[in-house]
Amino acid sequence: MPIYKAYVLLALTTLFWAGNSIAGKWAVGHASPMVLVSIRWISLMALLYVFKREQIAGDWPAIRPRLGYLLMLGVLGFTVFSAALYYALVYTTAINASILQGSMPLFVFAASFVLFSSRISWAQAVGFACSFIGVIVIAVRGELGNLVSLSINFGDALMFIAVLGYGIYTAGLRSKPQMHWTSLMFILCLGGSLASLPLLAFEVAQGNFIFPDLQGWMVITYIVIFPSLIGQVLYIWAVELIGANRAGQFINLLPVWGALLAVTLIGEEFHLYHAVALVMILSGIGFAEYGGRRLRKTI
Repeated sequence: MPIYKAYVLLALTTLFWAGNSIAGKWAVGHASPMVLVSIRWISLMALLYVFKREQIAGDWPAIRPRLGYLLMLGVLGFTVFSAALYYALVYTTAINASILQGSMPLFVFAASFVLFSSRISWAQAVGFACSFIGVIVIAVRGELGNLVSLSINFGDALMFIAVLGYGIYTAGLRSKPQMHWTSLMFILCLGGSLASLPLLAFEVAQGNFIFPDLQGWMVITYIVIFPSLIGQVLYIWAVELIGANRAGQFINLLPVWGALLAVTLIGEEFHLYHAVALVMILSGIGFAEYGGRRLRKTI
């Protein structure tokens, strides 16, 4: 029963995370990207402090020596990823954004290799190459001529930055100090919030600031409650039931949920190149996971 409960929790988690792209698309014209980012992480930080401040205070001795490192992780994983995602959705489709997010596990693998010299197998290398080709297919919209002429959608290029930033952030979490997850989330939100404010000021200075209207506030409410808070809690609960490695594979559902939601809720068109990219990315993750299991058996 715990296994099946974990499956349900992870399916809901990835559904909420996929909904973040749909919500970001609905926010276009109703709330500017940096408004979404700033309110998202400041709100979550405030909620965590109100309800878990004693836990955070208890973990402060572990946090203080690595405070700068943890704040930087928050900048990468929260501000860079969210800002790039919400700005990308101004220029690209929610389908593209969702499928490109499906390549996250491979960018985590690549960042771990570059930053920590993690061992890799031939299957993991093949998997990364396969998924990267899928990313390129999305970026050039299935047209080889766009690759030759370097005609790439600006939004898809921003999604590449978002996924790269999140990959470095996730790989960097392996060096975090031991603490309760709520304390970690609070410090990461603090880093994300502090970094978002100068970007919000720049958005205002450029004349791109959009104060949320009713639809904008509805989107913000969804983003704060479901992908940011409930999704994180459900994911941690599932990890406790079946372990991080098995739970992490369920991120593969994110592009599937994202494509389904984009087609059904906002009427985007699903093209053949989307299917090709999705198959390439998921196959690459499968190769990498197979290679990772074989590699762990030899260590």
